[in-house]
Amino acid sequence: MSLRFYDTSAREVRDFTPLREGCASLYLCGATVQAPPHIGHIRSGVNFDVLRRWLEYRGYRVILCRNVTDIDDKIINVAAAEGVEWWEVAERNQRAFTSAYDVLGCLPPTVEPRATGHVPEMIELMRRLIDRGHAYPAADDSGDVYFDVRSFPDYGALSNQRIEQMRGAGDTDDERGKRDPRDFALWKGARPGEPSWDTPWGRGRPGWHLECSAMSTKYLGSTFDIHGGGLDLVFPHHENEVAQSKAAGDGFARYWLHNGLLTMGGEKMSKSLGNSLLIPYMVRKVRPVELRYYLAQAHYRSVIDYSDEALYEAAAAYQRIEGFLTRASEVVGTIERAAEVPEPFAAALDDDLGVSQALATVHGLVREGNTALAEGAKERVAELGGRVRAMMDVLGLDPLSETWAGGADSGLRDVVDSLVAVALEQRQAARQRKDYAAADAIRDQLLSAGIAVEDTPRGPRWELRRG
Repeated sequence: MSLRFYDTSAREVRDFTPLREGCASLYLCGATVQAPPHIGHIRSGVNFDVLRRWLEYRGYRVILCRNVTDIDDKIINVAAAEGVEWWEVAERNQRAFTSAYDVLGCLPPTVEPRATGHVPEMIELMRRLIDRGHAYPAADDSGDVYFDVRSFPDYGALSNQRIEQMRGAGDTDDERGKRDPRDFALWKGARPGEPSWDTPWGRGRPGWHLECSAMSTKYLGSTFDIHGGGLDLVFPHHENEVAQSKAAGDGFARYWLHNGLLTMGGEKMSKSLGNSLLIPYMVRKVRPVELRYYLAQAHYRSVIDYSDEALYEAAAAYQRIEGFLTRASEVVGTIERAAEVPEPFAAALDDDLGVSQALATVHGLVREGNTALAEGAKERVAELGGRVRAMMDVLGLDPLSETWAGGADSGLRDVVDSLVAVALEQRQAARQRKDYAAADAIRDQLLSAGIAVEDTPRGPRWELRRG
């Protein structure tokens, strides 16, 4: 099977044929940094990290551009409410997003441009649009510049809407010289107390949509392979990106991939609803790798409705994989990753990144591996362990990788290991004197603390049980 993705613009699954052989260019709408990230924000990062890893496994050189929107109405409003500079808000929250991506094992992008660093490219794009008759400066000399949506016949095609049925853009407090309420702002004229930059049409600051078109084409070229982002960005953000980019003469994105939303109680997760679950809080509930597994396990286009129960079920599922590989390495020593992933796993990911089907293959081999462990079939254990590691590595979830085998809590684990060893020695002494009640009590106390003890032919072993 060839590599295939669901293209939002075509509304069908299409074979992936890159613009340049052996290279895949990908633009991902990154963070608008008015607040720290919750798991709804980071789901997109995890989903597209899996895409990037699979493209690389398939032999592509991936160029990933993930932007940062560091100037925006919301950022300005937060700064005003806190009595600080807008750039302070942007900087601290960008660091929070970077930390969240890193904690969940997302590979860094090839380039991560900030909007405020690309004002010259935005001015040039506006000039091209004005010269082609697709944009206009506001007639009231406010400094606003608008895109004329009626000048672009395909406006609405990405989101499958008709312009006659659309509401006004709603991106300015008043119309300030708009020809049509649906025209959207490329540039917003300067207002007292707000940051601004010089342009031929007056001082002001970028509109949200203009930023992504300018940054994506600067780093990926006028035409590139994949544009990604959350489903909530299809309209108006991505619709407006398509319009302004193609109206300016760029081919722009050839495939549009959108991840589904992460909801809570059926509502979109957002700070305004008071239901956001921030990353530092979540990684106290479960380990970062278990949170990554939770966010990656469902099909990227599906809706995930968050619950603690579902989170803990995902953590338990990951622990089953981790437990097999840990026991296998204890029996056979170092387990090397297989050179290739199993065919059913590859077929699942080739078919629109079917992670849930791919994980079914993983868990099937884990069950086979546990049977092989019970039978003492060491060669089979090593073979299955290598295949499981190869699959989990593609998903960024290999329990034996440096990312997850060590990490921030490895030192703490050494301390816990020493303390548990003392308890296990006491339990063994109780068993030797046939005080089985005391031995069981020690085991139960460890279990209540989240430490499960398993008796094996090589002696007792323990593992953490979370959730």
